[in-house]
Order: sequence, then structure tokens, then C-alpha cells
Amino acid sequence: MTKEEYEKLATEIVDVSVTVHRIMGAGLLESVYELCMMKEFELRNIKAQSQVTLPLLYKNFELSKDFKIDILVEDEILLELKSVEAIIPVYEAQIISYLKLSGITLGFLINFNVPLMKQGIKRFVNQY
Repeated sequence: MTKEEYEKLATEIVDVSVTVHRIMGAGLLESVYELCMMKEFELRNIKAQSQVTLPLLYKNFELSKDFKIDILVEDEILLELKSVEAIIPVYEAQIISYLKLSGITLGFLINFNVPLMKQGIKRFVNQY
């Protein structure tokens, strides 16, 4: 995927987030936003999968810990959804870990419990 394609898809992801937030409002459960975002991606013909298992590999051994990516868009960008008062460092560590473990380049930490969606979107890159 080219940098331009990444940026176009990233713009779509932000727009999907804003649309869902505008329609549903703040303060609902994360699972509600996840379902609404999945429907919005479907309506826009954007491939997205929810609750994608990310295995933990060490020296080619799969260890007994699986992580779940909330939404994986076009197999290229991961989304970690929250609906919390504030983003704390452990949430940032979570998305950074997912990016490193998966080898995915770009991810977004999206908190829906904000007055304006632009306050709730944080972009993370892994060797971009």
C-alpha cells in the first residue's frame, strides 16, 4: 500500500469515527461503537474485521496469550476503541504493542467518550 493510499484510508477511518460519534453520541459502550463502525465500513465498501486474534509469538513458538484487535481495516490499519473518561498510558502501550506484534504500520486509538470526535482520535505509527 502506498503512502497516499494509507492516508486516504486513514482519512476514511477518521470520517467513519466522526459519523458514528455524530449519530450515536458519547458515553455508550465500546461494543456499540464497534458494531456501528463495522456497519459504516460495510456501507462504504471498506473491508473491516472485528475482534481479530493476534497471537503472541516468541522464537517461532505461539505462547498461550492471544490479543484482540478491535477492528482491522483493509488488513492494514488497526483500531483500538475506547469509551473512557481519559486515555491513560496503558491504552497507548496496548496499541503500540499491537502494532509491534502484528507488524502493522498504522493504528488509531479512538475514544468515543469525548464532546468532539477530533479530541478522541490519536494516531500511532510503527516504522512508517
